[in-house]
Amino acid sequence: MESNKQIKRVLIANRGEIAVRIIRACREMGIKSIAICSDVDKEALHAQLADEVVCIGPYKLKESYLNMERILSAAFATGADAIHPGFGFLSENSKFVKMCQECKINFIGPSMESIEKMGNKSEARRVMKAAGVPVIPGGDIPVLDASQAKEMADEMGYPVIIKAVSGGGGKGMRIVKQEKDFMDLFATAQKESENAFGDRSMYLEKYLADCRHIEVQILADKYGNVIHLGERDCSIQRKHQKVIEETPSIAVNDELRKKMGEAAIKAAKAANYHSAGTVEFLLDKDNNFYFMEMNTRIQVEHPVTEMVTGVDLVKEMIRIAMGKTLSYKQEDIRIQGHSIECRINAEKPEENFTPCPGTIESLYIPGGNGIRIDSAMYQGYKIPSCYDSMIAKLIVHGENRSEAIQKLKSALSEFVIEGVETNAEFLYRLTSEESFEEGDVEKINRTYFS
Repeated sequence: MESNKQIKRVLIANRGEIAVRIIRACREMGIKSIAICSDVDKEALHAQLADEVVCIGPYKLKESYLNMERILSAAFATGADAIHPGFGFLSENSKFVKMCQECKINFIGPSMESIEKMGNKSEARRVMKAAGVPVIPGGDIPVLDASQAKEMADEMGYPVIIKAVSGGGGKGMRIVKQEKDFMDLFATAQKESENAFGDRSMYLEKYLADCRHIEVQILADKYGNVIHLGERDCSIQRKHQKVIEETPSIAVNDELRKKMGEAAIKAAKAANYHSAGTVEFLLDKDNNFYFMEMNTRIQVEHPVTEMVTGVDLVKEMIRIAMGKTLSYKQEDIRIQGHSIECRINAEKPEENFTPCPGTIESLYIPGGNGIRIDSAMYQGYKIPSCYDSMIAKLIVHGENRSEAIQKLKSALSEFVIEGVETNAEFLYRLTSEESFEEGDVEKINRTYFS
């Protein structure tokens, strides 16, 4: 039986395109939106589109978008009954979820317990193994001592990958190909983990080379109903950061899709999960797949799944937070056509992708059938230097992959963003490569990001 936790006013604890995305979903559901902003974001699009806006502090993240007390104060002051965290920032912070619970504010996302269980990478491995989800061979216990870690690596055999227990986004991660490099790389990864997450705990896995990065989107309500919405191929990456994502993957057939989807559902149930989430796998050339991690939030690349399934993931998150059952059953999910997303960044690809903040002096955004732009930029907008350089996501949908690629290149060629340099031309060159059309992600990554 559904419980009724009606949401009328949502505070969005984020900025940029994801904040705009959530505002629009709220508007379509008849829900009032409340934006927060730092002092440099007062003219940002999300601050202009929301029904209300509260400036919560200076540009520094700890004084604004990561300041839990100020965000909750803004929620109280504006009468918000729910908070949507978007991605990044506080979206996977279990302490923030607990604070929301204590303040009787509905957190639009999973429970504190699920976030903690999946956020600790060694605990997540243990839970997945117990649930029968295949995991990457490796150490099952966190380590702090470099010498102990090296003994484990020597026994495992090289190459190995060092990962931060509390890690994410490629931070605190190093690949060790030879024994002689282990101690130095362990120290570097551990220091990076301590700086990024305040945690020196590390763990080791066997490094699987030449694998695809495949993630499965799931939705789960609070009554044990879980479905998957197919996979996304996120194998084209620069320094462990995704550059292009697409669905369906050309490496995944119907049988494998069913197996990976079932494994993702097992993972979600083992974590007692509700809301939208993503289970990430490595897929080797023999079609063996292994659990990497679970992202307990909406993903940057969620639009490609929406394009091929017709499911609005943000609206579903809000409905689940209200205590409603899923709008869909597994048999309702049909993958229609092909979708590709690329991230438009204000950066200089020829200068090692250095960020390029500044004012957008002239702007033309492409459109047409099957073309979607998720963005917070506008003509005259001043891109701040203190935040992420992503200014837009270009998402296309075609009847098949070839048509989607042609739409992607067409849209990239039409983009006009003057005043700042972007990676749009770089992405056009990359997606025009024969190896991209053939789906040879190893060659693309070697050519453009090695």
